[in-house]
Amino acid sequence: MKKLIVTADDFGAAVPINEAVEHAHRSGVLSAASLMVGAPAVMDAAERARRLPTLGVGLHLTLVDGCPVLPRRQIPDLVGLDGRFSCDPVRFGIALFFSPKIQRQAEAEIQAQFERFRATGLPLDHVNGHQHFHMHPVVTRAITRIAPVFGSPPVRIPLEPFRHLWRATADRPLQRLGSSLFYAAQARWMRRHLEATGLPLNDHVFGLNDSGAMVEQRLLQFLDHLPDGVTEFYCHPATRRWDGPDNLPAHYRPEDELAALVSAEVSAKLESIRIRPVSFRKAFS
Repeated sequence: MKKLIVTADDFGAAVPINEAVEHAHRSGVLSAASLMVGAPAVMDAAERARRLPTLGVGLHLTLVDGCPVLPRRQIPDLVGLDGRFSCDPVRFGIALFFSPKIQRQAEAEIQAQFERFRATGLPLDHVNGHQHFHMHPVVTRAITRIAPVFGSPPVRIPLEPFRHLWRATADRPLQRLGSSLFYAAQARWMRRHLEATGLPLNDHVFGLNDSGAMVEQRLLQFLDHLPDGVTEFYCHPATRRWDGPDNLPAHYRPEDELAALVSAEVSAKLESIRIRPVSFRKAFS
């Protein structure tokens, strides 16, 4: 059996992203969105989500390249003088792995983000991490302790199926193979620990090697080679660019990704293969 979830990440980072999420769910194939609860436009995002009861809204845990929920005095080793998290996930990841003090601060921030999400009143559809930082062992272990208290939401396993990738598109084969091998090693450990806690997990994702470029052609190619199980397509749509540190990377194509999500051709393809995108919770119900 094939089940598909189509998710927009970075919900709440800016109004243009929030606008795209609402439009792509009302008029397109978007079925879920991952909310950054410390981001500048989080209140606007939550208000829109309350008007969209069929949109599965999850928690986009943020410990890098974003804003915290807790004040700086409580997490001084997680943020800089500007009050933002580090933009260097490798350096921060190493520090987090070896420092018990930083680990305690990170777990406090993760707990606070779960609580901030609950304060929105929205049902918690899923959990994942900004820049997939939830794959870090310290963060994964924190999720196994905290998530069951918040209803045991499904958690994203960011692992693309290389065989289906190869059949769908043969471009950048070495990059795709290297990425699959890199993520496979981490995902195996992550899956084992999360499954032991009873948290539901997807089988596949598409979007790792095409982050910011999940355009119409890509969606159609991946739909032609959709594997069995629960698969997630994740993307970063926006109605326009904006100024500020939370803007998407320059090489991303957010407007084209939004166009793909509301594409009549993509909708027709889904209808032809008899698949309707659902939220994470519905995929496991």
